Amino acid sequence: MADNLHRIYGTEQDRVNCPFYFKIGACRHGNTCSRLHNKPTESQTVLVMNMYQTPFREYGANCEPLFDEEVAQEHYDGFYEDFFQEMAKYGEIEEVFICRNLGDHLVGNVYLKYYDEEAADDAIQGLQGRYYGGRIIVSELSPVTDFREARCRQFDNNECQRGGYCNFMHLQEPSREVRNKCMEWQKKYYKYQKNKDREARRARTERNERKKNKEKRESRE
Repeated sequence: MADNLHRIYGTEQDRVNCPFYFKIGACRHGNTCSRLHNKPTESQTVLVMNMYQTPFREYGANCEPLFDEEVAQEHYDGFYEDFFQEMAKYGEIEEVFICRNLGDHLVGNVYLKYYDEEAADDAIQGLQGRYYGGRIIVSELSPVTDFREARCRQFDNNECQRGGYCNFMHLQEPSREVRNKCMEWQKKYYKYQKNKDREARRARTERNERKKNKEKRESRE
């Protein structure tokens, strides 16, 4: 029985735990969902809810975009770069995913996957009490670490007919230039931080040595 419960955990067959919350870290039923939303106490992934003010809003009868896609991409790239550099200060980021969905439970959601859980915890603490665009930032640890199951495959193939109201993630990609720029910035930032920490340790060691030598001289006197 235990093996069967483990096998169906987080799937549609699981009548106890919500499969949507397990897969995408959000559920359209919210707190009224009839199944459990098991919020993790440890995770590499931080969810910042409804943060991105998406310009990907208007769709036609056949779900074709009615917005200027070039302007929307520029808006997205600007947000991606600013947010990446701000959040990378808490730890090295592996991936950033930003939803362009319009459903209340997904609209503007930003998912940050760090390389380690400690960085994710630091980010949660660092965001407490902060505002963005005049609104309080709401963040939590997310159960999602593998986004292959969370993203809409039909959207990735330009075939989704649900527009912005699909229950799976419609993830907007940054331009290659912006992605490479952010990754290079992060690489240089942490190289600088490591050198700074090394210098601080060296200075601390030298101060301790000077203190010990001074104490030895004074004891001999």
